[in-house]
Amino acid sequence: MLHRLLPPGNRAPVRNLAQLDALDGPASKIGKFMRGVFEPRPLKETLSGSWLGHPLHPVLTDVTIGTYTSAVMLDWVGGRDSEAAARRLIGLGLLSAAPVFASGWSDWADTEIGDPAVRRIGVVHAVTNGIANALFAASWVKRGNGSSGRLLALAGSATLTAGAYLGGHLSFAEGVGVDQTAFEETPDDWTDVLAESELEGEDKRCVLAGATPVLIVRTGGELYALSDHCSHRGGPLHEGEIQDGTVVCPLHQSVFALRDGALIHGPAAYPQPAWDVRARAGRIEVRRR
Repeated sequence: MLHRLLPPGNRAPVRNLAQLDALDGPASKIGKFMRGVFEPRPLKETLSGSWLGHPLHPVLTDVTIGTYTSAVMLDWVGGRDSEAAARRLIGLGLLSAAPVFASGWSDWADTEIGDPAVRRIGVVHAVTNGIANALFAASWVKRGNGSSGRLLALAGSATLTAGAYLGGHLSFAEGVGVDQTAFEETPDDWTDVLAESELEGEDKRCVLAGATPVLIVRTGGELYALSDHCSHRGGPLHEGEIQDGTVVCPLHQSVFALRDGALIHGPAAYPQPAWDVRARAGRIEVRRR
């Protein structure tokens, strides 16, 4: 009976949000504002998790969700003696929410351009979590005045759950924060991709190795090859600039070393897959390293 009540994949509400183009105007303005706020590179890299090798936002959410959930549990099963502890937990959750919001807005601002589904779902996700935190803040204030804030906290928890559902969709269905190169299908052996005469002097090309786009660069008399889709949001690296042995992604200016794909600057959190490359008998061949 339950399967008759639920939409296929339980995603009909999310699909409806993804089609709500009335959100585009305010969301685009918010995105532009957030990109300006987080433009300084040290701040951007910190919030993106470039230093961590993994997006920072999902790690931080565990603290906020954990403290709020623990407070609600104490409210309903801890008895009167746990009231002070529940209020302290909510206070910790409110303090921890600031970096959670900052990292989340930073990640979303990178993805909303050109991706209507992420733009619309992401802004509702953020607003929903903002309402949840407002409810917990009201609960914290009410408890400080000697009243019970249990129902406010319970409402905040329910709202937070809805926000977390949307956040899960953004990560696992829309690929926000996921390494965009993780599922590349690559040939097992050396693959002929280009005539050497087509890459003369200081030049770059995007070629296909099997079904995978690969950036080939000749610079300083050396050949280099990286997967062409940026690990951050899939930007076409062959449209980026080659600078001092690196390539700069044209979308969000992540910088990768041509030598081995090492991440030099974020907002990417992952290195770029490197390929071995050689010239043989007038042809250029590549192999995933």
